[in-house]
Amino acid sequence: MIDSTIREKYEPVIGLEVHAQLLTATKAFCSCATSFGAPPNSHTCPICLGHPGTLPVLNENLVRYIVRMGLATNCSIRERSIFARKNYFYPDLPKGYQISQYETPICHDGWVDIEMPGTKDEVGPLKRIGVTRIHMEEDTGQSIHDFGSETMLDLNRCGTPLIEIVSEPDMRSSEEAYQYFMGIRSLVTYLGISDGNMEEASLRCDANVSVRLKGAPKFGQKTEVKNMNSFRNVQRAIEAEIERQILLIEAGEPVLHQSMLFDANKGVTRVMRTKEEAHDYRYFPEPDLLPVTITEAFKSEVRSELPELQRARRDRFVKQLALPLYDAGVLTADKLVADYFELALASLDKLTPEAAKAISNYIMGDVMRIMSEKHKSITEIGLKPEHLAELVGLIQNKTITNKIAKDLFAELLYADKSPKEIVKERGLVQVTDTDAIRTIVRGVIEQNPDNLAKYKAGKTTLLGFFVGQAMKASQGKANPEVVNELIKEELEKA
Repeated sequence: MIDSTIREKYEPVIGLEVHAQLLTATKAFCSCATSFGAPPNSHTCPICLGHPGTLPVLNENLVRYIVRMGLATNCSIRERSIFARKNYFYPDLPKGYQISQYETPICHDGWVDIEMPGTKDEVGPLKRIGVTRIHMEEDTGQSIHDFGSETMLDLNRCGTPLIEIVSEPDMRSSEEAYQYFMGIRSLVTYLGISDGNMEEASLRCDANVSVRLKGAPKFGQKTEVKNMNSFRNVQRAIEAEIERQILLIEAGEPVLHQSMLFDANKGVTRVMRTKEEAHDYRYFPEPDLLPVTITEAFKSEVRSELPELQRARRDRFVKQLALPLYDAGVLTADKLVADYFELALASLDKLTPEAAKAISNYIMGDVMRIMSEKHKSITEIGLKPEHLAELVGLIQNKTITNKIAKDLFAELLYADKSPKEIVKERGLVQVTDTDAIRTIVRGVIEQNPDNLAKYKAGKTTLLGFFVGQAMKASQGKANPEVVNELIKEELEKA
């Protein structure tokens, strides 16, 4: 770790380049499928493999999705933009060039507001980050280096539609970069244009990092950091590169214009190669594709499709459902979780703030625990949102106890039956009959004379023991409030 007094002398300057793979059914310029996990080289054709004589055809959804992202990031949408060939040679690029955009990106000069960490009860301050450009391009294949001295090629990804979101160098800390990246992920998932999954390379990030003395008018020499394979590793990698550059400057050595790889195990960056410049790619207009023309009517149509985004949804949960800010933030961080929560609310017999909070508690507790343990999304864990709503309803109308509900929850992950059906079949309805509960309570007290004597002698903490024994004797069915009341009453009499 670098000395804090030295670290304080410098200011990082950070910009991010984020690639998002789009959720189109087919590739950018051919009809091959884009689904993840297919056998190697099974989603290829002469077009995406660059065979001579083939011609690309533009996927309309690629254009629709990038305009959606451009509008959500307050970009200007170019009326006429063209594709370009980015020329370089690498084994996973069979055409020898990548179809991209260079001088005329379709979206440009936008911005997003990132929210810095706040407290549980108050949102953090906002910071505006400029968006230089968002452009369309196709993905390359994948080189796999896990076979000893051999490299294997999987070209399924060739031609998969991407958008690249290039920020202005407006971030001044690794934390700001992390918040911006998470904000971009939130946007692409809420807009429904990408699943934002870094593990499947649906979302990738490169960071341009430089440092300068605080107050210096000019930026320092930047490097590009790659190989950041998780959201937190983006922050770790940037912090490691900031420290590396500061140590170089302090030692009187130059920072070179290089591409850096992040070693997540060691927490350091190391040189990958000298950074290319734009002229190295010999960009020129793509001759096989017509210019893309965006009309005002098309923009209006796409604008009308824009959904409610994460921050607006969070604020609505707080205002309409009286949820704590913390709960609303957790629930809306993942669009699938927020959708699940709203489906559960829609299944309630009566929507109240108490019911919304109860469902929120279940999702943030038991449901997210199961998601973490199984490494699955909320839609894959087996618990239907309507069943969770029904379970909460049974608790609130005192049909079952919390103890019974906890047991039912585990069963509902695998059962096709609803909570009501299981409760009826197994006779789990809560016992509220005072006389029946009093009989149970008296039996528990009679069976524990030693603890009764201790309680009478002043050890009142044993009240919880008697309540627990009574609930156990009733197999969790007795109304806890009635049990508490009758335990106190019978202990006073004993």
